[in-house]
Amino acid sequence: MNTALATKARTGVSGLDTILAGGLSIGHVFLLEGNPGAGKTTIALQFLIEGARLGEQGLYITLSETESELRAGAASHGMVINENIEVFELVPPESLLDADQQQSLLYSSDLELGESTREIFAAFERVRPSRVVLDSLSEIRLLAQSSLRYRRQILALKHYFARQGATVLLLDDLTSDTLDKTVHSVVHGVIHLDELAPSYGSERRRLRVTKYRGQGFRGGYHDFTIQTGGVVVFPRLVAAEHRTSYVRDQLSSGVAGMDLLLGGGLERGSSTLILGPAGTGKSTFSFQFVMAAIARGEKAAVFIFDEELGLLFTRLKQLGMDLEALRNEGLLHIEQLDAAELSPGEFAHRVCASVDSSGAKTVVIDSINGYQASMPDENSLILHMHELLQYLNRQGANTFLTVAQHGLVGDMNAPVDVTYLADTVILLRYFEAAGKVRRAVSVIKKRTGFHEDTIREYRIDASGLRFGDPLVGFQGVLRGVPEFVAASAPLLPTDNKDGGNF
Repeated sequence: MNTALATKARTGVSGLDTILAGGLSIGHVFLLEGNPGAGKTTIALQFLIEGARLGEQGLYITLSETESELRAGAASHGMVINENIEVFELVPPESLLDADQQQSLLYSSDLELGESTREIFAAFERVRPSRVVLDSLSEIRLLAQSSLRYRRQILALKHYFARQGATVLLLDDLTSDTLDKTVHSVVHGVIHLDELAPSYGSERRRLRVTKYRGQGFRGGYHDFTIQTGGVVVFPRLVAAEHRTSYVRDQLSSGVAGMDLLLGGGLERGSSTLILGPAGTGKSTFSFQFVMAAIARGEKAAVFIFDEELGLLFTRLKQLGMDLEALRNEGLLHIEQLDAAELSPGEFAHRVCASVDSSGAKTVVIDSINGYQASMPDENSLILHMHELLQYLNRQGANTFLTVAQHGLVGDMNAPVDVTYLADTVILLRYFEAAGKVRRAVSVIKKRTGFHEDTIREYRIDASGLRFGDPLVGFQGVLRGVPEFVAASAPLLPTDNKDGGNF
């Protein structure tokens, strides 16, 4: 057994132990704070249930919820509070009128705080637990009535539990005095929970370890969700921690004209941005690389923000791309994301988990517009995307991002600029020539190796992507209204079966 982990009490919360470098140091007191509804009780129950699973005795001391409420909350998550977990309820004085009530105490400011502390110690002596949860400190703070007295009681609790070798989790719902940081200076570590309410969509939750004495931890904010089964934390992705070795060979798109533009293909472990107005075929381009990867015997993963999967399957099947069959064969992981229910951390976790579990070497995110729209109140989406791209690159995966620009012809702007993050940028454009709306493609940037600096016309029809010769006789194609300046290779022929709606 790893000796470092042997000195840690695992929390039982998926992802949290990664942030805490293994868990909570055994024999110390920790503070878990957050507003009501942030998830404190759920994490505390998972902490005790994990200890019970390992054969450790747990004690839940509650001053705010009744035992029946705790058990009901645990049952809603499928958790079982078994015989290894004792719930000690500090009840209000009114219940002392019940002759059958065996527990006594509390909840009145005219009773001495010392008496309540002695009751807590008595419960500990009776149960002799290895793990203790005290819920919540707001009640003790109100009873103390002064900062000095409150600090002394917290110190008394800390020293008592330290002598007993128990790992203690103190919960604070921040309802009595949010500016009082007394406990922060006393405890061994502090975990702060936040609950955010975006202008649209479900609430977003995140946590941050603000203190951990003598121990390294993963700093910053980490998104988490409360699901059936408990809290799931998504540790902030740090790409530098994930390095693999692979051969940086050149990969074909499966279409000769596209490979000519790309100087032979794309280097393995690179990212590509496909940029253009709505309807130019950005998704079709990215799926062409997916089909080429699967043809090489590799797997692919696709994350869709904008388009309904049934429509996508139908549309691309007309181009000879049967995505549904590939998904059923296990060659393609494709997932439609609910933009209003997702945090950046959870999205990154889904992408990484898919690549890790399936070994996918081609990843498509369609589109960055949807990714940005799903998280309008986030201020660091570019940093999230940077870490995700770096992670995928270091796994030897090729990543394809699509961005829809505002407008159709002329001056166009993208809602988010990620061109500097991508290794390759493919620009798609509409242009008008010979009385018809046509499409043109060019490679604007490629960090790894040579690429054509020409502009080629392309079409999307039942046979897939078709590319024409370089448009050397026109200028102004990228502006959408080209001028004929010299003799040129013929444009691609059009017919009544034009694939403009693909």
